[in-house]
Amino acid sequence: MRRPRWGKSVTFFGKSGASTESLLDSEEQAQPEQSSAVAAAVGPADGRPVLVCGSDRTMLRVVTELVGSGERVTAIVNPASRHYERIGELGPTMVRAPVISESLLRRAGIDAKEGTPSTARALVLLDTDDVHNVHTALTARDMDPQLRIIVQMVNPRLGKQMNSLLGDCVVINGPSLAAPAFVSDALEDDELTWLDLGGRRLVAGQADLIREPHLTVLADTTSSATPELLPTSSADPEGDIVLGTGVRAVFRSRDVRPAGWFMAVRDILDTRVRKIAAVMAFLIAAGTGVIHFFGGIEWWRALYLAAGVVTSAGIDDDRFNDAQPWVKVSAVLVQLTGIVLMALLTAVVVDSLIGARLSRIIGGVRGRPRNHVVVCGLGTVGSRVLEILTERGVPVVGVDQDDDAPGIQTAHRLRIPVVIGDSSNEETLRSAGVQRCQSVLAITDGDITNLECAIMARDLNPDARITMRMFDHDLAQRVERRLGLGHSRSVSMLVAPEIAAAVANRRSQVTVLAGRRVLLLTEVTVESGSVAADRRLGELDEAGGLRVLARQDLGGAWDWRPSPERKIRPGDRIAVAGTRSGLARLLMATRGQQSSAAS
Repeated sequence: MRRPRWGKSVTFFGKSGASTESLLDSEEQAQPEQSSAVAAAVGPADGRPVLVCGSDRTMLRVVTELVGSGERVTAIVNPASRHYERIGELGPTMVRAPVISESLLRRAGIDAKEGTPSTARALVLLDTDDVHNVHTALTARDMDPQLRIIVQMVNPRLGKQMNSLLGDCVVINGPSLAAPAFVSDALEDDELTWLDLGGRRLVAGQADLIREPHLTVLADTTSSATPELLPTSSADPEGDIVLGTGVRAVFRSRDVRPAGWFMAVRDILDTRVRKIAAVMAFLIAAGTGVIHFFGGIEWWRALYLAAGVVTSAGIDDDRFNDAQPWVKVSAVLVQLTGIVLMALLTAVVVDSLIGARLSRIIGGVRGRPRNHVVVCGLGTVGSRVLEILTERGVPVVGVDQDDDAPGIQTAHRLRIPVVIGDSSNEETLRSAGVQRCQSVLAITDGDITNLECAIMARDLNPDARITMRMFDHDLAQRVERRLGLGHSRSVSMLVAPEIAAAVANRRSQVTVLAGRRVLLLTEVTVESGSVAADRRLGELDEAGGLRVLARQDLGGAWDWRPSPERKIRPGDRIAVAGTRSGLARLLMATRGQQSSAAS
């Protein structure tokens, strides 16, 4: 049996950065010196500028974030970008360049020489074309092997290969960061915390929600008042808060089913076809009666002759040649009528099969779905949202006006029904069952389209939870305040803090709440001259205070089953889960003498 929820857990998406949400009602308060140790960055900025390349809305957000955090920024922007003027108003050093070349990078600050680092401290690549980002990153790495590179990649599979191409770099995938946030809004989900830790995409939550095998038990919630953090064993594993690699597979509701060919055939037999078929059936029935009674022919043969006349198949029967003249004239008239009806029937069927409605028919929704999630916009973000919702066992319907959108193939693979049409159109939303859904995600690439979709969805279903994807921050605030259309999020707003944290090399600090107690998950680098250097890995563990989850050699792969007897070397990076006090002690033990003296 699932225990009551412990309250909203802090959800952090990404590989670097820090959670900034305040931890209220925590019974474990850190001392001032411990809090400063937990929040400390790996090292202070050295005053060198950060080189940022891009031209889209994410570029604007990242420059805003970096300038706001006190960084010196050199922005390489295509002068044709519609955000060029707004980026320039933020105060970075502007470099106008439609194409990035090696000579341009050298002039901008990537000018390392033997023993001398580059003028630029880091390079951030935000081009929407992955190929351009990879080309520029490889060029910069050849120019400066020690340069810190942060790359935004659209293709997650290509992003996973970047470390082998560039060595030490940070890869940011916007859709992977944003999709869990949209799903959480749609489901009002406060039970799961998604995070990137130790080179893996992980999720923390109750054991009955997390797919096995579980990596570790974070909290034993047998006692709801004082849950035990980082227990060695648990009396009731089903209710524990655990760390895993994904959510448990759930039987998917069949309330929402794709239309398929069965519904396609039913749509082909529309009102026009049914009317034509009814007239033809009446003529065949009447003709059968006339032939039987006036021609003296048995019923089955009469039916055959009548059907041949109506369907223009012709008549070939000697006994019918001896019929009365008015019967022959009637047969000719019926046959002419049948020719017209067959022509009409052919035209209607061809229109249904080959017309523009075919894609909508095959990808439509069967029946009258209820309590599902409607995802409007099946781009890269929408595609990832479909995967997460399906993994959670949530019925979902996709909507997009482009039948070549990335999410269309994902929907077909997952057997998710898709409605092809404008998401701001009432009939399109009705076809997706918005009037009976539980949530609507308007996540197309256009703010106006998303706003129109949200307004229409609110009119059709006032009780639905609505989340919009909006870039314009001021517009989003005013829409939420005045129209009450629900939450709004921006992919660039989610990505920008992550990139700024990666530039500053700040640790990711993910917070999980268990009752009134706080547990932190983070990565720590062991510095040269620290107390932890040359000690055994198992010596860092503290019962109920700290647990080592994974270890990474300098520049190597992460080991998620490290031996407790393994010696710790300077430069090693370890992923840990711990309390505030336990993490503070670890940070003090892993910091070198110079860092300790500076703090």
